[in-house]
Amino acid sequence: MSSKKNFSKGLGRGLESLLPNATQSTINQERVPVSPLTSIKELELSAIVPNPYQPRSAFDEAKLQELSESIKQMGVIQPITVKKISVGRYQIISGERRFRASKMAGLKSIPVYVKDAEEVALLEMALVENIQREDLDPVDIAISFQRLIEECNLTQEQLSPRVGKNRATIANYLRLLKLPPEIQMALKEGKITMGHAKAILSLTKEKSQLALTKKIIEEGISVREAEKIAQKGDVPKSPAPKKVATGSESAQKVVSILGRYFKDQVKIKPKEKGGEVVIRYKDEKQLENFLKAMKEHNL
Repeated sequence: MSSKKNFSKGLGRGLESLLPNATQSTINQERVPVSPLTSIKELELSAIVPNPYQPRSAFDEAKLQELSESIKQMGVIQPITVKKISVGRYQIISGERRFRASKMAGLKSIPVYVKDAEEVALLEMALVENIQREDLDPVDIAISFQRLIEECNLTQEQLSPRVGKNRATIANYLRLLKLPPEIQMALKEGKITMGHAKAILSLTKEKSQLALTKKIIEEGISVREAEKIAQKGDVPKSPAPKKVATGSESAQKVVSILGRYFKDQVKIKPKEKGGEVVIRYKDEKQLENFLKAMKEHNL
């Protein structure tokens, strides 16, 4: 089942293009030589163990399920890469998502490339493969870059051709790790973007960085607006939602809560029985932020 289709080289830049062999310039001459990939083999899934250097500890279950369904229909189009660690035992170098999805699909075996590599080279290949193939959030990418630099003894210049990004881009990612944990988490969860993070980083005080982050999330401001605020250096506080002069205490509370997301554009029109809640919004983004907040609070 795992070989219904011919193996394809069309699923992104694989290890063969990133680390062709030990003699090419992609691997330092003084570093541990890495032998070229051998021919494709079929291995039992039970003989394969995950890579302890896998930079990503969590996998999106929905995406794994999608990949699993694809594998059920098409088989494993692109082999995973493993190294032999003992008699009949192999460790994943790259392709853990395909390995997990194949298990979910009920496969008993999977096509593999078998490669010999020392631990440092193994870590390097796993990190590079992860960056190239996974839909990582910016913080995960930054952590992978940092590990490549520190644990594989690479400079930013040496890292650039390996990951296909210029030195300035790598430096921008690494700067994200200087942000407070709360801001890094907001970036991981998609509450702010890389553009927002760049604007936040231009502020030197942590208090100002946190204030701007809060403003971006609560008011849904754009990257351009965030940059303008950061240039001034002083983050203005978000205006407190106005309370209505009429209506019950419950009505005022509704206005207060909704006003966080719609910038005071919420009005209560009480009537003899019941009433109306009127919300004005400036764009779809404002609605999306509100719906996202409701989802996060299981509303």
